[in-house]
Amino acid sequence: MPGDNPAILCMEYKNELRPSAFPALVARKFTPPPGQPSTVVRVLALPHVSPRIAGLCAEHGWSWLDLAGNCKIDVPGILHISSTGRAPVHTPPRPAANLGTAEAARVVRALLATDYAGRNWTQRDIQAHCEPGVSLGLVNKVVRHLRDEAFLEDTSEGFRVADPQKLLFTWRDAYRFDRHDRRSYFTLLSGAKLRDALWNFGDGADGPAAYASFSAAEFQAPHVRQPKTWLYLSPKDLPRFVAFTDAKPVDSGDNVVVLLPADDGVFYLGSDKSVSGDRLPCTHPVQTYVDLWHSGGRGQEAAEALLEQYLQPAWKRGEVQP
Repeated sequence: MPGDNPAILCMEYKNELRPSAFPALVARKFTPPPGQPSTVVRVLALPHVSPRIAGLCAEHGWSWLDLAGNCKIDVPGILHISSTGRAPVHTPPRPAANLGTAEAARVVRALLATDYAGRNWTQRDIQAHCEPGVSLGLVNKVVRHLRDEAFLEDTSEGFRVADPQKLLFTWRDAYRFDRHDRRSYFTLLSGAKLRDALWNFGDGADGPAAYASFSAAEFQAPHVRQPKTWLYLSPKDLPRFVAFTDAKPVDSGDNVVVLLPADDGVFYLGSDKSVSGDRLPCTHPVQTYVDLWHSGGRGQEAAEALLEQYLQPAWKRGEVQP
C-alpha cells in the first residue's frame, strides 16, 4: 500500500456456511496479525458461494471466493477483483424449499405484504393468511428455509421478516411469470369506457379479477405509461370478459393483456381502497412488483419505481428497514 504499509488478506475457510450463521462469524473476536497493517480484508472461502452469502459479504465488507474461481476481492484503494458466472465444481446444498412454487409463493406473499410490515408471526398465523390455503408442513418447510437464509429473525413472540427487500428480490428471481397463460386482445374501448366495462364485467364474474402489472402500477405508483391494459382473470370468466369489452383475440397489435393465473394466490390482498370511483381492484403491490419485473418493456424500471415510492416507505412505517 502507499507508504509501504502492508494490506493483509485474512482467510476464513469453511466447508459450509448457512446465511443464518454469518452474523456470528462477523461478530467473532478477531485479532489482526502483528505488524499493524494499514488495511485488513477478511475473505470468506467456501466450496460454493450462494448469491445470498455473496450479498451478506458485501453488506459486511467481506471479500469472498469459491473453488470454481468465482470471487469478489476488494482491497480499498488498490485492488478489485471480480469474477462470477463459473459453474460450481462442488454440488451446492439443495435448498430446503423452492420459492418458485405456487405454494411457497403464498407464504412469501403473506410475509412481504405491507399490510403486516413488522408483524411477529407464528407458523399457524402464516397458514391462516395463505390464500389459497397450504398445509402447516409446507409453512414449516418454507419458514425453516427462510430462517436458514437469514431472511427471518426470531423474536419473543415468534419471528418476523428481517430484510423484506432482500426477500422480495430473492422471490422475484425465483418467480415463474411464464407459468401464467398470457392472452392478447384488441378492443375499441379505451379510457373511462374500458374501465367502466371492466368494472361491470367484474361485478358479476364467477372468479376474481384484478388489474395487473403495468395497469396496477398506474394506480399504486405511476411512473411508466404504456398503452396496454393488463388483467388477471379466472379462465372461466373469459367469455364474459369478451362480451363486456367486445374484445377480439389477436396475434399482434393488442391493447389488452389477459393473464390466466397458474395460481389464485396472485389475487391475495387485492384492494381498491384508495379508489375514487368504480374500477376493478389491483393486485397487491408486492405481486405487482414481481409481475412488472418479468413483463418486459420498461417493466423493471416501473418495478423499481414501485419499490421506491410504495413498498420501501410502507415497510419503513412498519418499523422493518428494507
